[in-house]
Amino acid sequence: MSGSVSHEERLARAALTGVIEPGDELMGRQLARLGAERVWRALERDEPLPEVPAGRWAGLRLRAERATPGPDLEEMARCGGRLVCPGDWEWPGQLDDLGETRPVALWVRGGCSLRFVALRSVSLVGARACTDYGGHMAAELGAALAERGWTVISGAAYGIDGAAHRGALAVAGPTVAVLACGLDVAYPAGHRELLSRIAESGLLVSELPPGERPTRGRFVQRNRVIAALSRGTVVVEAALRSGSLITARRAAGLGRHLMAVPGPVTSGLSAGAHRLIRQEATLVGGADEVIELVGDMGEVADTEAGPVVPRDLLGETAGRVLDALPASGAVTVAEVARGACMAADTALARLLELGSLGFVEHVGDRWQLRHCHGRHALPCVSHVGAGA
Repeated sequence: MSGSVSHEERLARAALTGVIEPGDELMGRQLARLGAERVWRALERDEPLPEVPAGRWAGLRLRAERATPGPDLEEMARCGGRLVCPGDWEWPGQLDDLGETRPVALWVRGGCSLRFVALRSVSLVGARACTDYGGHMAAELGAALAERGWTVISGAAYGIDGAAHRGALAVAGPTVAVLACGLDVAYPAGHRELLSRIAESGLLVSELPPGERPTRGRFVQRNRVIAALSRGTVVVEAALRSGSLITARRAAGLGRHLMAVPGPVTSGLSAGAHRLIRQEATLVGGADEVIELVGDMGEVADTEAGPVVPRDLLGETAGRVLDALPASGAVTVAEVARGACMAADTALARLLELGSLGFVEHVGDRWQLRHCHGRHALPCVSHVGAGA
């Protein structure tokens, strides 16, 4: 195990991940003040810390009695896992932004370096019961971000999470799943195969030791890690009471970029995303727009122009002459010149140009639009040059 953390501290933190609930501010303050080894030693010896209420201490002691840090570390090593602690080379420094709610340590399974893959990462979150549109957008974003060298982080839940992971995996890109249970617990059960694929090409991450089951509170606290790990969070699709909005609020509170994908205004599953856009999130519709916000200087979204029609290719003067012609009927050169506010010889020269391009035609001593296309559609090439 490479890193700068001692074996004793690693054992202490391994034990404490099964004792202290994720996001516990009170115990986070004790860890910051005393260090993991002293806190664990106090729990082993039942030497209450003065700042911890008696009731809380009793509950922590009950958990400490069943902690098995040595066997847990051995079990994780057998399945290709490890414990990453603050101070390890693999520890992502951005997690320190969580302050007193920083994870005690992280159980990690997979061959990638957590610190490395999190350097350029984006969190994609959203509804579990997503629509086909939401699932499509999550998969498209996951794939496009991964193709551009960005790691996709999510929570491996049904719906948007799963679609985002699959999108990244489809292009052999790295993806990280942050779980609310032990890494040996396949949750949700329907994602057992997906979790296995993520572990093979990306990372599974959890604050909890092997064997721990998910709870509602652990799902809520898991969201803070998803938000803190990445440079920005994208809410792909979310109802007004979606749990993904918790991740969004965490991301905004940490100073991360907050983005949301718009959906149909008639869809309740887009109502939460729309409210975020109205309040503080940036609207994004593709990976380029996401990267423009979270990427380095110079990584900007491509400018997408609308479809070009032949009318767009005309010079300013020719365009004014074309606009001076009525929608129906033929007019003289003098009438065109007056409508375009230019000399008659200039108007005639432009009419001849427009005639050669197939926009107008010469009828006697008058000019009119070619009725097969009007002002914007493709010219009638079979008659190009008629009347010129």
